[in-house]
Amino acid sequence: MQHQKILVLDFGGQYNQLIARRVRDLGVYCDLKPCDMTAEAIEKYAPIGIIFTGGPNSVYDENAPHIDKTVFSLGIPVLGICYGAQLIAHTLGGRVEHAEESEYGKKEVTFFKNSPISEKIPIRSVCWMSHTDLVTALPDGFEALAATESCPVTAFGNLQKKVYGVQFHPEVVHTEYGNQLLENFLYLVCGAKGDWTMKNFVEEQVARLKEKLGGKKVLCAMSGGVDSAVAATLVHRAAGKNLTCVFVDHGLHRKNEPEEVVSVFRDGLGMNLVKADAQERFLSALAGVSDPEKKRKIIGAEFIKVFEEEAKKIGAVDFLVQGTIYPDVIESGKGKSAVIKSHHNVGGLPSVVDFKEIVEPLRDLFKDEVRRVGTELGLADEIVWRQPCPGPALAIRIMGEVTREKLQTLRDADAIFREEIARAGLTRDVWQYFAVITDSKTVGVQGDFRTYENVIALRAVTSVDAMTADWARIPYDVLERISTRITNEVKHVNRVVYDITSKPPATIEWE
Repeated sequence: MQHQKILVLDFGGQYNQLIARRVRDLGVYCDLKPCDMTAEAIEKYAPIGIIFTGGPNSVYDENAPHIDKTVFSLGIPVLGICYGAQLIAHTLGGRVEHAEESEYGKKEVTFFKNSPISEKIPIRSVCWMSHTDLVTALPDGFEALAATESCPVTAFGNLQKKVYGVQFHPEVVHTEYGNQLLENFLYLVCGAKGDWTMKNFVEEQVARLKEKLGGKKVLCAMSGGVDSAVAATLVHRAAGKNLTCVFVDHGLHRKNEPEEVVSVFRDGLGMNLVKADAQERFLSALAGVSDPEKKRKIIGAEFIKVFEEEAKKIGAVDFLVQGTIYPDVIESGKGKSAVIKSHHNVGGLPSVVDFKEIVEPLRDLFKDEVRRVGTELGLADEIVWRQPCPGPALAIRIMGEVTREKLQTLRDADAIFREEIARAGLTRDVWQYFAVITDSKTVGVQGDFRTYENVIALRAVTSVDAMTADWARIPYDVLERISTRITNEVKHVNRVVYDITSKPPATIEWE
């Protein structure tokens, strides 16, 4: 089945991936492509509509990205957002100027003229602005559709040619009717049918994989994370016993994770899963090492050695499965399939595995779509909604040297944190949450005794794409319960602190 497609042209704005996600959430497949895509390439791609994203430039900047004017002659509907709207006006003969008063944040927008993009949107509502330039004169054939107090052309369009621009950002949650506007553009302007569903994706992908992998040997590195778990399950549907998954137990996983992986995938789904026990060699390699980058390199190198040993036992395979997802593709060059990210699920493995071709069944999906595929495949919420964990796992959530005792302490504290977040019903509200064992010790009183023990830091953030993040406002009573349980139930801890730093200036992880 050939899906209808929307083309999102990337002009460098911070919300560009979010635009693509919103489109897909509305049931229409889309790709995020570089803004220098030619009119010829766009026509060949055959989208039902095009969205120009925002961007940091002014249309008059010397190196500002522009668009081939021929694009507007293809008969394809266009929606420009922020810089994209200014670019439409500028390219087609309108005027863009520096605003006397910049607009940032929430503003009241008034739609004073009916049009397809404003269907079901109240005359007045709140939108999210972020601009210093604005359109001051429209090209021939265009008319203003909406305004704010300081931006007289907040939305405009040529209804006959189906070309529209909005100065605000409909893709962010702060714009009250942003999703409605995008839905209007997709369905009322572009004629979308809404044929992008995870059920369709699974059925089509399994059929394609069966045809491609039939009777061939397939190998997958199972990290235990969401991406590799869903990729392996999807491939298993198509390849069955011809798929071998290798799970390296490096001893740095969260509490009960290795047991869960074996239980779900080998015992439950009947996968051919090889568990490589390598805890001692990883701990030995990490002994005495405190620098986070050295820890990362040691773990990465050791992982590849262990996987190579297991791969040699299996012998040559036809296909190597990778859990690459769409943001990885975008960051690696927007669709250049030859680029393999060394830091991904099976980073660095291709060079040590005797294989003919890489299979990436999730490369077109965002993280939330991957989770929906997992649910469609019947995987339990404990797997599908498992918290993200970096490749080096708990090794970089332990400040300083990694020891067996610190690992046990952190595992227990982190498990309590995750249990209480789940008990409070916050698992879908908090984007990422985990515990860190600091390299500090403090004085405490436990029972009638003075103690000098570890400090556990709790980290919880809300985010959309991990590029920026805000610290999560977890209710005080939940934090109190977590702290009480950790200091009572976990050995060698007498203090719990909560990290209230956003990204930037901090990162989400501590190391």
